[in-house]
Amino acid sequence: MSLLQKIEAPDVFAARLLDPLQSLFALGARLYVSWQFLKSGYLKVTSWDSTLYLFENEYHTPVLSPHAAAVAGAFGELFFPTLLVLGFVGRLSAIGLFAVNAMAVISYSQVLLAEGSEAALGQHILWGTLLVFLIVYGPGKYSLDCLLNRSRF
Repeated sequence: MSLLQKIEAPDVFAARLLDPLQSLFALGARLYVSWQFLKSGYLKVTSWDSTLYLFENEYHTPVLSPHAAAVAGAFGELFFPTLLVLGFVGRLSAIGLFAVNAMAVISYSQVLLAEGSEAALGQHILWGTLLVFLIVYGPGKYSLDCLLNRSRF
């Protein structure tokens, strides 16, 4: 065994041990991030008057009117997480949810970027990081994407 192989041996062992967990981690990331946005979307829809008030007075969504932004926000927070939970068009749904997350930070930046809101901003950064992971690596074996792709070959 060469010196390089001896140095790499613990890493090879760790890869053999941890690689089977990648799809389980992807499933956990999909469920965790989706749950956060599904809760928010449900709250928007079930408290529509409050949602409209917030979009008219608190959130500063660029380009869209407050009403259009409220509809788009609620839709994005319900549609993309549902696709992500199923692992259907996993990368595209993660991109869509990433855009919803980014728009939330932009629209509420006067609060999220203020001193004392580091934890709230940290949550959005965590969700964004997990979504980037899913965009790059895909939804994993435990997804409709994997099931549908398997049936084609």
